[in-house]
Amino acid sequence: MSATSVVSRTYEVRTYGCQMNVHDSERLSGLLEDAGYLRATEGDQADVVVFNTCAVRENADNRLYGNLGHLAPVKAERPGMQIAVGGCLAQKDRDTITKKAPWVDVVFGTHNIGSLPVLLERARVADEAQVEILESLEVFPSTLPTRRESAYAAWVSVSVGCNNTCTFCIVPSLRGTEKDRRPGDVLAEIEALVAEGVCEVTLLGQNVNSYGVEFGDRFAFGKLLRACGEIDGLERVRFTSPHPRDFTDDVIAAMAETPNVMPSLHMPLQSGSDAVLRRMRRSYRRARYLGIIERVRAAMPEAAITTDIIVGFPGETEEDFEHTLDVVRAARFSGAFTFQYSKRPGTPAAAMDDQLPKDVVQERYERLVEVVDEIAWAEGKRLVGTKVEVLVAEGGGRKDAATHRLSGRAPDNRLVHFVPADGAGVRPGDLVSVPITYAAPHHLVSDTPVTEVRRTRSGDAWEARTATPAAASGVSLGMPTIGAPGRGRSWDG
Repeated sequence: MSATSVVSRTYEVRTYGCQMNVHDSERLSGLLEDAGYLRATEGDQADVVVFNTCAVRENADNRLYGNLGHLAPVKAERPGMQIAVGGCLAQKDRDTITKKAPWVDVVFGTHNIGSLPVLLERARVADEAQVEILESLEVFPSTLPTRRESAYAAWVSVSVGCNNTCTFCIVPSLRGTEKDRRPGDVLAEIEALVAEGVCEVTLLGQNVNSYGVEFGDRFAFGKLLRACGEIDGLERVRFTSPHPRDFTDDVIAAMAETPNVMPSLHMPLQSGSDAVLRRMRRSYRRARYLGIIERVRAAMPEAAITTDIIVGFPGETEEDFEHTLDVVRAARFSGAFTFQYSKRPGTPAAAMDDQLPKDVVQERYERLVEVVDEIAWAEGKRLVGTKVEVLVAEGGGRKDAATHRLSGRAPDNRLVHFVPADGAGVRPGDLVSVPITYAAPHHLVSDTPVTEVRRTRSGDAWEARTATPAAASGVSLGMPTIGAPGRGRSWDG
């Protein structure tokens, strides 16, 4: 498709769901900009609106069709406007979307996001909806151009898909079985990102620590972490989300012995009851889970550990729930994404007997959140009086703007709010040494003006990106080969 055919058209991508969807949206934006579309400015109606959907969360369908309904009259008044729907819900519903919302122009699946620009042009020329859903991945999506939202931090996929069969999760049927990238391709992408000014990467996989299963190396993930430690200029490495079944001691050693691998671990628990874990088809038990945490903390005492927990799974008894609270108290998580179980059509759990009443699930959920927040707050208070190195982030709320407060992440991934000293010249992507003066359940605060600033190439990259409209696009092209917790995150582990 010629870029000149859409040179004056604008786009907007709306993202729902997990980090994998966020990264896919960066690719969708890169594809559209590579095809000549311009990103719509905030407050303006885009000519092309793309929904990158999630099928995991409760009421995902209602949310999508509600948003599509709001756009129907807008599109009727804007000749040439187009609407596209992709992601997991598109993979699941397929041409049902155009039947329920006939004003949608394009529906594409999780395996063919690279087709979006062509499908938009085909829909425009043919003047009819285009639905294209592939059943399996043909080209690893990291070959696609990417419009990264950050100048200094980047997602890097090591695998897509999942080989697990958790009874509450629909992801494997929508994303397919696990496909692993070769280590050289992953490292080449990271090196290219560092050359562009990136100093932090997060390795992504639906089950990130089973990386290597496709090419027969069960120690591949630990080796990959160690190889990341050899990349000059790469300050921080994170990963999400590992599965307790595949968490091996060589990975713990790699984390502890590789300086740029951060002392943070997000490892989904889902339930602290062995009986519920069996019904969930989670292939570990509470003793194994707590054993991993014990070994992680022995190797990295400063590590912060977060998790995912589902309350009210079918058949969960009060005793089962108390087992979950026991594990939360023993693990002492620095935060948790907590969910009330809801039926997801197409999953085995949706057909299980003993679905719990809503009021029972709600009451347990509130008790869980209270315990999680109490422990997270206590763990945060342990850092008061210490200094942490914070990678300064972009953005900030209105309250932050009024107080000149900035935010960033500590090595253990805790969110830190701080105030820079006058004239400090702190930029997103820079590193600052911050004295912690106060702890809240979900963040840390420094009220002492910060003067210790390490200006970085990542800060330079942010400055260059924001200096000119061309630099602000952030589209990465021609990649070598293959290119904090709270409530309500998707179940991806």
